[in-house]
Parts: sequence; C-alpha cells; structure tokens
Amino acid sequence: MGSFSLWHWLIVLVIVLVLFGRGRISEMMGDFGKGISSFKKGMSEAEDTVSKAQIEPPAATPNPAPAPVQAEAPAPAPASADKTDTPGA
Repeated sequence: MGSFSLWHWLIVLVIVLVLFGRGRISEMMGDFGKGISSFKKGMSEAEDTVSKAQIEPPAATPNPAPAPVQAEAPAPAPASADKTDTPGA
C-alpha cells in the first residue's frame, strides 16, 4: 500500500499525456532545460566574479590628508545667578 507499482505509474503517465498532450509536455521540458542551463550560467558567472575579486586586490587610492582640527575657544561662562535661586540656601 505504501509504494506504487508499475501499473500505477503507467496510468498516471497516460492521464498526464491525455491532459497536456505530447507537444505541451515537450515544450515544458524544453523550458525547464533552458531554465536549468541559465541558472548554471548565472552561478558560474557569480563564482568568476567572486574569485576575480579575491585575486585582484583593490587599486590603492591615496588617502586624503586629514583636515586640520581647529581648537575652539572656550565658551563664555554663564552669568551668575542670584543667590536666592540657589537650591538649598
């Protein structure tokens, strides 16, 4: 009961052929094959790009000199508050 016999597979094959027809199945298989080959081509191009990036170090670019940092003058002290505003006094 768990596995299909040869007769089960033949019946399924006949039903699929009747529903889709021989031309449509071959067209689907051709599209499937094109998709697989396109996928493999994309994977090989990606691997080539990665290996090429690992082999060739990036071109050395001169680092620009850091801009001179100017020290700011200390901010003026705030005006002293009245003694009545001091908490705790």
